Amino acid sequence: MTPPPGWYPDPSAPHQERWWDGAAWTEHRRVPGAPAGYGPSQPPPSPSTVPLLTGGGPGRRGRAAGGGRARAITLTTAAAVLVAAIVTGVFVLGEDDGGAPEARTPPVTATTAAPAPTSTPPTSSPAASESSADDPAVVEDPLNGITFPLPDGWVRPRYIAEDDVMMTTDGTYDCPGDGGVCRHGLVISRTVTGSTESSPKALAEQDIEDAAEDAYDRDPVGGEPFGGIESHEQVGAGPVAVAGRAGYYVRWRVTTAKGPGGHVQSLVFPSTVGTESPILVRYVFDAGEEGPPLDLMDEITDGIRPVGDADTGGGVGSGIGPSD
Repeated sequence: MTPPPGWYPDPSAPHQERWWDGAAWTEHRRVPGAPAGYGPSQPPPSPSTVPLLTGGGPGRRGRAAGGGRARAITLTTAAAVLVAAIVTGVFVLGEDDGGAPEARTPPVTATTAAPAPTSTPPTSSPAASESSADDPAVVEDPLNGITFPLPDGWVRPRYIAEDDVMMTTDGTYDCPGDGGVCRHGLVISRTVTGSTESSPKALAEQDIEDAAEDAYDRDPVGGEPFGGIESHEQVGAGPVAVAGRAGYYVRWRVTTAKGPGGHVQSLVFPSTVGTESPILVRYVFDAGEEGPPLDLMDEITDGIRPVGDADTGGGVGSGIGPSD
């Protein structure tokens, strides 16, 4: 028979009394000795929030089903509801004016170990790691509308005061003369100005002496990095096709007071853009074992191209096209 409502020893805490409502235990408790007939003044809590008791009713000692595990399940359920509400809020806030949710990734809980990637990314792109023989590195002279091939061991100009330098050998060395730093090779490209002459041959022959003095005699501040020029000898001259145009070159071997001296070359040809003003290309190569090989001058000349035209070449000994 089910006991009537009243205060009975609490099955989970015998030192207290707990109210039995005639059908189930409530959450109302009191210290033994309270006035007789005293009962709860409000209805018992909802059964969904009260842990069920084993043992049936008063007089039978029981324990909460699951004990701490039941409370943990209750807290876990509440946390799951809260997370679901947060995620739902993220997607609601992400909706656009048309009501469609944006493609957003909901926040995730950090883990102690990241999942392994499905594939290993390349360490570098092919274009950055190597150059194809069909697509060599080039240096562009946008003013004159031409490009130069960049030989191995050569770099684009860095920390050079002289204008119009297209490329140099990599690294520097102490000049043998007045001090300062020198480079074993460089190539300069500029437009011929201040002259009414238009003949590539005449312009090359006029420039070669200036090219030699600028490279091996005196520097812009009056120093003599090679102790000055002692003599020179012309070692080459003649017509040459450059970027499909008829040009002319002159080459000198220069002997200096200090150091091994070097070779200078003045090359002139008409531009393929604009008013077809003459372009002057100067080559400066140190002589001796440290200097670049002399035939590299011809290789660079042969590789000069109009910008955007990889097929129009030339070189020493090539057929010379019309100058138009």
